[in-house]
Amino acid sequence: MTGKHIVVIGAGYAGLSAAAEIGRGPGRVTLVAPERRFAHRVRQHEIAAGHPVARPEIARVLRGRRVEHLATRAVELDLAAREVRTEDGGRLAYDTLVYALGSRTAWGGVPGAAEHAYSAERAEELRRRLAQAPGTGILAVVGGGATGIELAAELAEAYPARPVRLVASGLVGGWLSERGRAHVLAVLGRLGVRVDEHRRVTAVTASGLTCGEDGDVPAEVVVWAASLEPHPLAAAAGLAVDARGRALVDDHLRSLSHPEVHVVGDAAAVEVPGIGELRMACATAMPQGRYLAKLLTGRTGKPFAFRYATQCLSLGRGEALVQLIHRDDSVRPRVLTGAAGRLVKAGIVKGLPLSLR
Repeated sequence: MTGKHIVVIGAGYAGLSAAAEIGRGPGRVTLVAPERRFAHRVRQHEIAAGHPVARPEIARVLRGRRVEHLATRAVELDLAAREVRTEDGGRLAYDTLVYALGSRTAWGGVPGAAEHAYSAERAEELRRRLAQAPGTGILAVVGGGATGIELAAELAEAYPARPVRLVASGLVGGWLSERGRAHVLAVLGRLGVRVDEHRRVTAVTASGLTCGEDGDVPAEVVVWAASLEPHPLAAAAGLAVDARGRALVDDHLRSLSHPEVHVVGDAAAVEVPGIGELRMACATAMPQGRYLAKLLTGRTGKPFAFRYATQCLSLGRGEALVQLIHRDDSVRPRVLTGAAGRLVKAGIVKGLPLSLR
């Protein structure tokens, strides 16, 4: 790629790892992302609860690399002209584009959710809201997946005067092994979290959750962690996408419709033989970013390969769950909990920013 201009849009786990590694080579690299610090998304529940979280400056991560960071947002792609247009009116030409805008909280078309609920992306705003007016009103967390579980546990521990309710349309932790789910429910119970399963939210109002025949849930504060959706820019620009809006890519993470565009992280529908389509997670995003860096700097020509290792959940300050899994992400019966689970989880989460350097 010597003499070529590589533009990376997005500084999440996939984008920043790709830019940092590509920047070790001789090519010209520009990173387009409004953030000044690494978001470290998997620790948003800790930020919401008011705990300090190390978020390195992007400039520090990129120190010594041949990468220019433009702290602005990509708002439009002109694929025919090979240009990225930014919110400050800039136009950036590229030879190769790395699309890594990732995903965001999906409101699912639920009326009032975006207006009355806090998403994980608004963790800092939620922290200020809870710190300025601690109160004793109900705090409702919507979503029985990993984000919802971690938020409910962390917030219940940080604000013991507030009743916390975890509301899920299905089972809380339903993808876990029997032991794993039992441990999650036991810890939530010890923290005083009331779990409401099979309760579908049909609207969010200033006074709480509307759940139709299942009965309403009054709440002073609502946190929304129901699901994720890919950033819409890929579909809007004309990249080939699947029904969910994830870009279709080949085994070298190239767009099927525009091979000069590589897509990594949550934005890409990546199929791995023997594994299937990879889920949205930092565990899948960072390996894609590193692989793409090797590909674009000539250090590999092999297809992208991947296998799962573990799934981890934080359950407050003193507990965690490490769910052992098979290479295809299916769960094993065994789990790690207590001190062992906490140490493994902490090691993985704290090690992520260090691995970018």
